[in-house]
Amino acid sequence: MKEKNELRKKTFSGLIWTFSDLVINQGLQFIIQIVLARLLLPEEFGLIGMITIFIAVSNSIVDSGFSNALIREDEVTQEDYSTVFYFNLGTSIILYIILYFSSPSIGSFFSEPQLISVLRVLAITLIINSFGLIQKTKMTRELEFKLQMVINMISSITSGIGAIILAYLGFGIWSLVFRTIILQGVQAIMLCFFNRWWPSFVFSIKSFKKLFGFGWKLLVSGLIDTTYNNLYYVIIGKIYSSTDLGYYTNAQKLRDVASNSISLAVQKVTYPVLSNIQSEEERLRIAYRKMIRSAVYVTFPFMFGLLIIAKPLITILFGENWVNSIVYFQILCIAGMLYPLHALNLNILQVKGRSDLFLRLEIIKKGVSVSLIIIAIILKFRIDNLIWIMVLNSVICFFINSYYSKSIIGYSTFQQLKDISKIFIVTILMGIIACIPIFLNMDSNFLLLIIQVLLGIISYIIFSKILKLEEFKVILTLLIKKGE
Repeated sequence: MKEKNELRKKTFSGLIWTFSDLVINQGLQFIIQIVLARLLLPEEFGLIGMITIFIAVSNSIVDSGFSNALIREDEVTQEDYSTVFYFNLGTSIILYIILYFSSPSIGSFFSEPQLISVLRVLAITLIINSFGLIQKTKMTRELEFKLQMVINMISSITSGIGAIILAYLGFGIWSLVFRTIILQGVQAIMLCFFNRWWPSFVFSIKSFKKLFGFGWKLLVSGLIDTTYNNLYYVIIGKIYSSTDLGYYTNAQKLRDVASNSISLAVQKVTYPVLSNIQSEEERLRIAYRKMIRSAVYVTFPFMFGLLIIAKPLITILFGENWVNSIVYFQILCIAGMLYPLHALNLNILQVKGRSDLFLRLEIIKKGVSVSLIIIAIILKFRIDNLIWIMVLNSVICFFINSYYSKSIIGYSTFQQLKDISKIFIVTILMGIIACIPIFLNMDSNFLLLIIQVLLGIISYIIFSKILKLEEFKVILTLLIKKGE
């Protein structure tokens, strides 16, 4: 009983600090994004978006699934950590060299010569980031999320201030490039300083084989997922224009402030926690169901609410120059509602050591989605219709992921839908109430936004109480205890 209480305490504490980390830092990044959006042009954000896929895929290769493999191990030695560190560092250097010499071809593909120098400088972050991977992994294994929050907050503020100064001085796209470099640099330095871990002069083939045996499937599935998630940058940047890509990029970043904060917090905390009880089937299933309901209770109203207030929100934050991004943002919010469910369902596969199934699912899901995208390109869909495919893919992913949760822990798709059905109903009712002020034709976007938000919050609380949602009671109890 004492062990269970200790685990529950660590879980709650980890979730609070991780969620705080993501919310605070996403909030900081969001504020910085607002300032930069008013100082820079949409096409400058679009240019960065064009090369995002190359940096993202490279970072996945540098990690190669080793982080999750180390977290999952019952015991990790200095030899294990050192082996992975040298692999990360060596791989990042090789990939930097490849990107350096490939940059002219990439610039030619997008018909943007400026991308050559931009990519060559931005790719330095691969090497910088490799120094902090083991440090983050050690902290995550030890459920040390508070320090990670502090480090991320300081690096976000430092990089943001630097980027804003450069943008104000007229450095244009380079302010975005150095923002990323400063962010990764400060993070790496602080992680090394506070964690006090240093590699030994050893590279164990045995450790490498053991960890890579689990991690390589996650690597391949991660590459597929990363490539898919950034595929829209390539398609929009190539077929449409850098300005269109700028609108899409900003819409996605705004959406990610909400959806990714929740889903990443859920994934980051629940993985080590569920790993600790992986052998206790009944306890695992009960914990898993509670996590799903809690995640959805926060995600659904937040994402649907953002969809409702999109017009006044974007107009106030970014100005009239970004009005074209509103419809992109609304569609992306719908797709983002299910992201925490994806994270939890996939976590179960990793917790149970089914990285082979994890890989198989990624291939199936992305194969279906890419086929739909190809059809959309052939039929010359508009950008908004192209983004709707992300919604369809999100729904398909949920059914596929949840199907395998039944075979692994006995928690079926039907049970998951049943568990979240009341929350979905409450969310729709909240959305209907929050839409009422739109028809009043208010002149002030700020007043409209305030009224919509207040109506949304109040109606969600009232409907949660009427339908007697367990999650509402849990949150209310925690708030009452905190206030005592």
